Amino acid sequence: MSRTELVERSGVSKQQLSRLENGHIRLRLDHLKPFAAVLGYTPEQMLLWGRFPGTGEVKADEARQRGGAKPDDTRCSIPEIDIHAERAGRGSAKEGRKIGRHTDPIKSERWGLPLSFVREQLHASTEQLIIIEVDGDSMAPTIMSGDRVVVNTGHTAPTPDGIYAIRDTLKRIAIKRLQLLRSARPPRVKIISANQNHAVEEVPLSGLEIVGKVVCGVRLF
Repeated sequence: MSRTELVERSGVSKQQLSRLENGHIRLRLDHLKPFAAVLGYTPEQMLLWGRFPGTGEVKADEARQRGGAKPDDTRCSIPEIDIHAERAGRGSAKEGRKIGRHTDPIKSERWGLPLSFVREQLHASTEQLIIIEVDGDSMAPTIMSGDRVVVNTGHTAPTPDGIYAIRDTLKRIAIKRLQLLRSARPPRVKIISANQNHAVEEVPLSGLEIVGKVVCGVRLF
């Protein structure tokens, strides 16, 4: 179910859903009641996800049956955007992932991340994570071309300041450091590259499309 459909069927606003997902509001049972009937779970099951029978992404017994895995070996499947297919114009023939107003082609192979790492270290929902290959030297030496970053697409507000995935003027995804100018009216954002050969940009917050917040990096050797 898409977030838009969940909002429509539950009657909860997108802003409230985003605050709940990002942990800005401490979850209580009354927050979850509007979603319970829509999703087919009780509020108690949703609040204690993974600790109630029938909840969790992969049960320990299923993991062992698939290959002798222990409960803490359970992995989740994270898609990677195929930036090369997109730039070669082959995106329409591939499976796509809709992010914001755009649909990006994704690779057929997926990354397997430990579910415990996603929950305890990244503090994210697996459905909101996407992996992006960095192309270019604008963030070098912090992030090199060819590195992968894990992006939480549920975090689309540039706060706190940090590294985010954004859409550039060509609607392609770029990795940049964002600094929110809180005193500006209307709010503005500085787009900063780690590589000093790239100029700092400043744009209105309303004109910036944020794909998500970078929560982890992967460097291949």
